[in-house]
Order: sequence, then structure tokens, then C-alpha cells
Amino acid sequence: MREIEQFGLPDFCRKPTLVLGIGNILFGDDGFGCAVVDYVESHYDIPEAVCLLDAGTSVRKLLFTLCLSPIRPQRLLIFDAIDAGRTPGELFEIDPADIPPVKLDDFSLHQLPTSNLLRELQDSCGVEIRILACQTGPLPDQISQGLSPSIQAAVPRAADWLIHEYLPGDQPRRCAPMVEHTNPEASEAFR
Repeated sequence: MREIEQFGLPDFCRKPTLVLGIGNILFGDDGFGCAVVDYVESHYDIPEAVCLLDAGTSVRKLLFTLCLSPIRPQRLLIFDAIDAGRTPGELFEIDPADIPPVKLDDFSLHQLPTSNLLRELQDSCGVEIRILACQTGPLPDQISQGLSPSIQAAVPRAADWLIHEYLPGDQPRRCAPMVEHTNPEASEAFR
């Protein structure tokens, strides 16, 4: 029966681990999550049980699909940029219950409907959700591709967090040494 249920479902529903990079690459540092996914894809071999996806600005539709799906990942790992008043390039975890309702722009993860979907996935569907956020620098007023130097430097550190926490094993290391990270239960800063 489970095989029949899986027929026609996208990979992001069927794989045990889903990794999402979220953001808008046309608005400077808001493209952080997408850059992390690109970096991981180009520097590591990803296990078959992991779906790595640049969700860009279409995260709400994807999360809604997950909420309605009869089969969903066991864990959802999200990379996104946020303005939390910290030092630009600082990495920190956010609990879905603590996502601020203030949004960076109209395409951000930090809109109330999206945070509600994340809480629904976590609380009602039993999906483990971890969000690694990066403090942005000033976002541009108009279209401007590319990350600032401090956010660009945070990309390999975020990739190291993913590899160390969730994809340990045979993945070849092709980037800088891993940085120290916080206790998963604490939402303290990564440096």
C-alpha cells in the first residue's frame, strides 16, 4: 500500500530528509539559502535519502503540499536569511514557534502563513524542523544579485553545519574546516 501511495509524489515528499534553501537571489543577501544549496550540491556527494532543493521564493506552495501529502519527510532543514538585529553573516537557529512575523520582503520565509505551515508540519505531522538562519546585511531597494562578503563567507559554514549534523559519513570534504556549532536545543549564534 505504501508503494501505491508514493506513486506520483515528488521527491521532496518521499525522501526522509528534505533540505530547503529559501530566498530571492535578486535581492542581495536574501539569496543566502539558495546559495547554501548550490554550495552543498557542488562540494558534496548527497546521499540518496536526502532531497536538496532550492525553493527560491515558492516555499509556501511546497510546504502546503507537504502538509497535505500522505507521505512526508521525517525532517525538514531550512536555510534562510533574516534580519534579527545581529551581526551580518552570523548563523543561528530559529524554532518555528519563534519565527518573527516581521518579513524581510514579500518573498521571505518570515510571513505568517509560512510560519503556520511550519508549525503544522512540526506539531501535527511530526516532522522534525530545524531552521538555520543567517543575519543579513542591508537588503537592496531594487534588484541586485549577489551576496555581500559577510553573507558569502557564511555559506560554507552553513554547509558544514548541514554535513556535520545530518549527512556525516562518506561525503568528500572539499571546503574549509568545520566551524563549531551550538547545541541543537539552543538557539545561540554560530560564528
